[in-house]
Order: sequence, then structure tokens, then C-alpha cells
Amino acid sequence: MTEVTTTGADLPRLRELNSLSIVRALRDHPPSTVTELSRRTGLSRPAVDVIAQGLVTDGWARVLEPGSSSAVGRPARRYQFRAGAGHVLGVDVGAHKILALLADLDGTIVHSVRHAVDAQAGPAERLAELDAVIESCLSQAGKSPTDIWAVTVAVTGAVDASGRTSFFTPLPGWQSVDLTAHLAGRFSCPIVVENDCKLGALGEQWQGAATDAVDIVYLQGGMRTGAGLIIDGVLRRGFGGAAGEIGALKQVRWLDAPAHLQNCPGVPETVGPDDAAAWVFNAARDGHKAARAAVNRYVKDLAVGAAALVLTLDPQVVVFGGGFSRSADLVLDPLRRELERLCLRMPDVRASTLGADSVALGALKLALNEVDQRLFGGGLSAPVAPRR
Repeated sequence: MTEVTTTGADLPRLRELNSLSIVRALRDHPPSTVTELSRRTGLSRPAVDVIAQGLVTDGWARVLEPGSSSAVGRPARRYQFRAGAGHVLGVDVGAHKILALLADLDGTIVHSVRHAVDAQAGPAERLAELDAVIESCLSQAGKSPTDIWAVTVAVTGAVDASGRTSFFTPLPGWQSVDLTAHLAGRFSCPIVVENDCKLGALGEQWQGAATDAVDIVYLQGGMRTGAGLIIDGVLRRGFGGAAGEIGALKQVRWLDAPAHLQNCPGVPETVGPDDAAAWVFNAARDGHKAARAAVNRYVKDLAVGAAALVLTLDPQVVVFGGGFSRSADLVLDPLRRELERLCLRMPDVRASTLGADSVALGALKLALNEVDQRLFGGGLSAPVAPRR
């Protein structure tokens, strides 16, 4: 950004824009001197000096005083973006758990809280547990709702433009829930509701197995199979939010794939339906014949939908995530063989490095993106905390 001559009426806005340019120059960079900030923004050194001191006063930056040095002259002081100026919240509302992650503006996790929830819980019970998780996460971290600049919540099922799972969700009664309105009673910041598979893909691109990729198919393996898509570096939602919901097509066989594990012969009667898959994967490692056959049938069904996505999108990377990714050692090789047989070009197939936390981390990233968009997209004056 370059300084311009302007009228008196335009000066306040120009100061805001110049302040934002310094905030942006500090963001995602090591501590910087006034000279470095001047070079990065195009603003004059005297202007940067004044603005940087103002940002320190307003809480956007901190000063790192120079240490002792044998060099001639006094080393220049450096300014650092103060990530603790604000915080974001990412929440994963799943069938069996609710996980909340609280992070600063650098994405560093400050606190997390995870509660189990009954898969058959109705909306009122699940919302009450969500409220308890959020309250616990904030209070234990010494924060209040006014400290939060953006909230993203992941839910199971395709999310439409209103933030509802109006198409389909396996959570009992959840189609009637207006989660945005529910949370708006607590938070005055932007609230985004998004599909869990899409956020799993975003989490893997941000901190997981696909940090080097811009074209990604994320497969969420678990008792429900889903997919998230990142194409040309952009998370794809589709026109109505249902992009990647290929499992709705019965011929793809994703709906029935987990049943091969649940119905495997030999699973002890003492093992419940939710734990049957883990038992089968462990038994397969031990050479249990029926368990190995069940895993192979599961992978074959998984590969049908995966191949359709690969043939359609030609991704660089396919990431196998979700709860079943803990057993990626049994899944990846047969999945690669199936994709090699079905696809024209073979992508790189990788196991998630984030596991069950990928969705909540993706929610954090989307919340951080929301803050940056409001800060640097012209929607906010500066330097003020983002508020709706």
C-alpha cells in the first residue's frame, strides 16, 4: 500500500487503511523493524513508526526491545503481531462427541474441551451439551463470549445457506435446529455452521496430511462415510452446500460400507455396535480370517465412491481421515490397489495425521479465515476488534 495525498475528510479512513496495512504486514511474519514494515507496505518510515506505536497502544502489536549486540550502534526495535488480541472458537458437534477448540489469532490452541454425547440424543439434549462444552472451554481459559471474534461449528450432514442441515443428517431431529440463532444469543461475533467432512478437508490442508496440496479429496471413514473437496486451494461447497455428498447415491455403496465391519462373523456379543469396527480392525491385524475379509469388503465399497471423485476431480491427494483412519495401516494399501484398477490417473493416497481432531481444526481455520476476511476485506474499521 502507498501513501496518498488526501483531503481532511478522508484522513480518518486513510489512517484506518494504513493501520490495517501494518497489521497485515505483521501477520504471518516474524517480528519486524520499522524499516522492514516500510518496505513491505510501501508506507514511509516515519508514518510506519507512528502507526506501529499506535497499534501497540491499541493492543494489536507488542514491542520486542533489542538485546545487547556487539555491532556498532543500537539495534532496531522490532514489532510483533499480538495473536492474543482476539480468539476464535472451533466446535465439532458429532454423533458421539462434542469437541471445542479455543485458539488465538495465530491458530495456537489455548484450551480444548471434549464431552461424550449419546448418538440417539435429541436436539434439546445435544444443544444443552454443546452449551456446556462451550461454557467450560471459555471459563477454563479465562475468556468470555466478548473475547471471541468468530465461531465455526461443524455438524454432520449437508449444510444449506441458512446454516441448517435441511437435506439430511443422521443426528436425530437436527434438521429442525437453527444453530446460528441458538449461538447468537451468546456470541455477538460472526457464527458459521459448516459440514464436518468439508472442515475435515480444510483441517488436513491447514495442519495435516495435505499441507502441500491445493487439489484434495478428503474421505471421512467411520460409521458414516463422507467426503470434503478442496479444488484450486478453495473449499468447495457447491450451489446448495451439498458438494461431495456422493454417498447419497446408493450405487456408490458408501451407505452400507461400514456394515461389513459391524456384521463381521466372530464379533463377541459383549462388543456393542459402536465398538465393533475397532474390534474387527484389531482382529484383522492378528490374522483373523473373517475380520480381514470384512475389512477388504469395506475398502472395496469405499473405493467405488473414491474412484468416482478421483475421476471427476483429478486431485493431487486423497486423504483417508475420520475415526477409521486409526486403522489406515489396514486400509491404505488395498484402497490404492482398488483406485489403481478403477482410475485413469492415480493420486497420492495418504492417511490423516490429525485423526478425529481434523474437523474441529478445520472449524478453527474457517473461523480464522472469517476474521481475516473481515479485517482485510474492507469490512472493518481498524484497529478495532471484529464485531458483527
